[in-house]
Amino acid sequence: MDRGGLAKVLEPLAKVALDDTQLSKVGAVKVGADEVALYQLTYNATKALLFASHGDKLVVLSNPAKLYDPQSGTAEESGSVSTNAIAALLNGDKLFPEAFGLQPRAPEVKQRLSVNSSVLAMGYQRFIPNFAGLRFDMDDKGWHSFLAMDELDNQPDFDFKPIWQAMPMGASACVALPLAAEQQKPLLVKLGAEEKVAAALTEHVAGAAGLCWYADSRLYTPLLVASLNDKDSAKLDGDLGNLFGSMVGAYEGKVDEHAFPVVEKQEGETHQWQRQVSSNFGPYAAKDAENPDAITGKAFMKVSLARHGSTLLFSLDDKLVDKALGTLDKRFPPLADVLPKDLLMPVYFGPDSMAQLMQQETLDSLPQDMEPVFYNAAQTYLIPKLRKLGGYGKYALTLPKGSEPDGHWQWLPLEWKAL
Repeated sequence: MDRGGLAKVLEPLAKVALDDTQLSKVGAVKVGADEVALYQLTYNATKALLFASHGDKLVVLSNPAKLYDPQSGTAEESGSVSTNAIAALLNGDKLFPEAFGLQPRAPEVKQRLSVNSSVLAMGYQRFIPNFAGLRFDMDDKGWHSFLAMDELDNQPDFDFKPIWQAMPMGASACVALPLAAEQQKPLLVKLGAEEKVAAALTEHVAGAAGLCWYADSRLYTPLLVASLNDKDSAKLDGDLGNLFGSMVGAYEGKVDEHAFPVVEKQEGETHQWQRQVSSNFGPYAAKDAENPDAITGKAFMKVSLARHGSTLLFSLDDKLVDKALGTLDKRFPPLADVLPKDLLMPVYFGPDSMAQLMQQETLDSLPQDMEPVFYNAAQTYLIPKLRKLGGYGKYALTLPKGSEPDGHWQWLPLEWKAL
């Protein structure tokens, strides 16, 4: 940051640090011809900040343990900040815009928030390498949203319409992104697929996949929809079934240390695989199982995978898969019916349904008899705000028609459209 009025306050720090128990000088960095001190401020007994000041620049690190000296000879850890980077920032170098593929900030942009996909993808970046990050700019007209994309060698088509045609109406939130199937081959092999099976599956997976969350399900059981680019998708069914059997399930202590059997059924162009899995987070009580004594714990899930024509469906909640199959059979309206027809939409947000889902998850995690203080706080402060959120209309985030990444860190404008 540009420290501005802080300059005079920071000047006496060098003298104070000599005697202060919370503030200490822990090192120095070279900025041009100047040697700039690094200070550590300890607070709340166990926490600390590291900072340095030079000219009108102030750099603060929230975690001193992440400071890395390239001259030390030790390996650089993920998320670390080098002393060279500290010196460059104090010198006024624009490291952040370069790291995010940004042009210098225009004068009319007052605030800018940029987030790397490695943060947003939460470890799933391998599945969506096209996705580089998000950015929000604020000027006199308000906030503006942007999506950053990276070009791939075998660029998948940006066609999300099949995803929204399969998703049942009434979602709380949805996201669709290009899916890089080729990169998943080693993962499929590691999970039990033969090399030729992994190759066949990745060759036939089309370029996009989507996730939707629903208020009548749980936050941890979204519906996944992917497309196959082969009309004769039935020839993959044997491989899909074997892969489902090897990936889904656990050794159940009450059934001779084996997983429950996979239940397979086929009707028309629908082929479905389902396996019962004991889990305390499952939607079904153990007493409702065909053999309650076989359930390990107090509840269970019916994990489901289905292929309907050239569409793949998966969820830990079998009811969502069944509803999606009904949607594809035109027995239930698709989300596509309420979306913009000719626009590329990667994100959908339904505040009313989202408010219901968040209220359910919050109260379920705070049993009144075990967490009375937090439960009452949620009832008093959070629930009214969720109800207010539920009063807003539905929105779609859309990209310009024909959008496709051309290079790295290509920023594409997102537009919020009320539905």
